[in-house]
Amino acid sequence: MTKPIAKIGLRKNARIGSNKNERRIPKGVIHVQASFNNTIVTVTDVRGRVVSWASAGTSGFRGTRKGTPYAAQAAAFNAIRTLVDQGMQRAEVMIKGPGLGRDAALRAIRRNVMLLSFVRDVTPMPHNGCRPPKKRRV
Repeated sequence: MTKPIAKIGLRKNARIGSNKNERRIPKGVIHVQASFNNTIVTVTDVRGRVVSWASAGTSGFRGTRKGTPYAAQAAAFNAIRTLVDQGMQRAEVMIKGPGLGRDAALRAIRRNVMLLSFVRDVTPMPHNGCRPPKKRRV
């Protein structure tokens, strides 16, 4: 006699629950990438998995206003807003790029409740590699 096969996996491919909000992250890394045209703020945990991100474009700025310091400040605020609810207390900040939003994003991060371990500039500097593009006219 054969036993009837139980139905396993009725919800085979469905998500049981969103893990994004359940995760508690005590320490994280905030990456600020500031170019002339946009500023992107990405928040990861210590292992490098992205928790949240925002940019000047997703914060509602379009065109040349994306490169402004105020847009970078808004992007940093939007990226960090969800993390305070998830319990992030300490953070490291990595800033990359030559854009105007570097200082404004850092000021917005400092104004938050989090304690910053260190702030590091990780802008790539060539050891006389490729010829750089022509200087920007202002």
